[in-house]
Amino acid sequence: MKNIFALMLCFLGATLNISSAQNAQLDLPRTKITAGMNLIDVQLATSPEQRSTGLMFRGSMPTSEGMLFVFDELAQQCFWMKNTSIPLTAAFVAENGVIVNLVDMKPQTTIPHCSAQPVRFVLEMNQGWFDRRGIKAGFKLRGRPFATP
Repeated sequence: MKNIFALMLCFLGATLNISSAQNAQLDLPRTKITAGMNLIDVQLATSPEQRSTGLMFRGSMPTSEGMLFVFDELAQQCFWMKNTSIPLTAAFVAENGVIVNLVDMKPQTTIPHCSAQPVRFVLEMNQGWFDRRGIKAGFKLRGRPFATP
């Protein structure tokens, strides 16, 4: 009986993991941006639904990948980590690609992390990615999303 209960718990856990993995956004459009000499492959979250889900339900993210949240208008943006198990750093980015501020975010929390001023973009990367490359507020990201007319 004890083995049957353990087997049922394993099955339930596997089912929940499969269900969560199915909710992860893995097929969003992609583009490349650069941070100095660093090439980043970003998924673009452009709709309210895509931005709302973000990187939830993922177990990992490759080192040179991130998610770029694109907003229609300049506004103060606030993010949290509900249903997100990867420690992330959010770079709040102005319309011209300049990083306004960076915030480390703890997984599975609903603590709001906000931009220091109105921004059009938020780039989420694995926590520590920016630090290891010496990238701080004031650094300019480059790529098609930040092109100015």
